[in-house]
Amino acid sequence: QVRLVESGGGLVQAGGSLRLSCVASGSISSFEAMGWYRQAPGKQRELVARITSGPTTNYADSVKGRFTISRDNAKNTVYLQMNSLKPDDTAVYYCNALVVMRASFTRVESWGQGTLVTVSV
Repeated sequence: QVRLVESGGGLVQAGGSLRLSCVASGSISSFEAMGWYRQAPGKQRELVARITSGPTTNYADSVKGRFTISRDNAKNTVYLQMNSLKPDDTAVYYCNALVVMRASFTRVESWGQGTLVTVSV
């Protein structure tokens, strides 16, 4: 059982900033990756950013230079710092984790409930 809880969404004007947080809990041995996806109304869910155990990072082209993903391993938390927000960034943002469970060492994928980010003009 892995639970992901997102926070930090809200309404912000274009050009503003938000910081999203995702806290993972459960019998987790290690993290293969944690990341953020988003889904706008009528659109498919898309990758925004992810960070692996390497650690390496990946970003969607649309957010490069504006968003930064980071993690705090001790707190099982991943952050998404979003700067220079645009109206096109409006979406529900979902946290995703690929983890290895304790004892069983099985690989599990988990999703959070999502947090809404609205960017006004």
